[in-house]
Amino acid sequence: MARMQDAHNVQVHPEWRTQGYRYYRAVWVECAELLDHFGWKWWKRQHPDLDQVRLEVVDIWHFGLSDLMRAGALDEAVADRLMAVTDQPAGDGERFREAVENLAGQTLSDRLFAMEPFVAVLDALPLPLTELFRLYVGKNVLNHFRQDHGYKAGTYRKTWQGREDNEHLVELLAGLDGVPADAVPERLYQALADRYAAD
Repeated sequence: MARMQDAHNVQVHPEWRTQGYRYYRAVWVECAELLDHFGWKWWKRQHPDLDQVRLEVVDIWHFGLSDLMRAGALDEAVADRLMAVTDQPAGDGERFREAVENLAGQTLSDRLFAMEPFVAVLDALPLPLTELFRLYVGKNVLNHFRQDHGYKAGTYRKTWQGREDNEHLVELLAGLDGVPADAVPERLYQALADRYAAD
């Protein structure tokens, strides 16, 4: 994942490590977006959109991974923590919300990505490493696709055929189950391109 993240970051800016990007800010904003997809409003009926919740967790990981890489803090201990997350039954919704709030709070307080609260979010959802990786690869491909089609310049259309690109991503990834892992990025990129062009 680190190699894929570095390649994407270089696509955004070749000297990304020295630009002073506030990855911690992106993390807490993504936490808020995640809670909106999960539901937290007591004054209206809400149903968790777990596909989008998982993608928001992946977005948090993109920024957290970038922060860890830039700080030189990516090591075996990080990998061990991710591998310790198990695919247990979904837990209590309030426990998950509180885990997200703890991640946002510590990230804001420290102005750095906080690994332990992130792992607590993975545990509370749950989102084991195998699924985090699968979704990470998909979102990384989408991020490259966005950049190739004008995201930074402001010419990219995020909504196609009445749906956000993240929704298309979830659907297309599901259609690639059983495809060899090394073939997924190229096949997914082409599928995204086909849908984008058809709009």
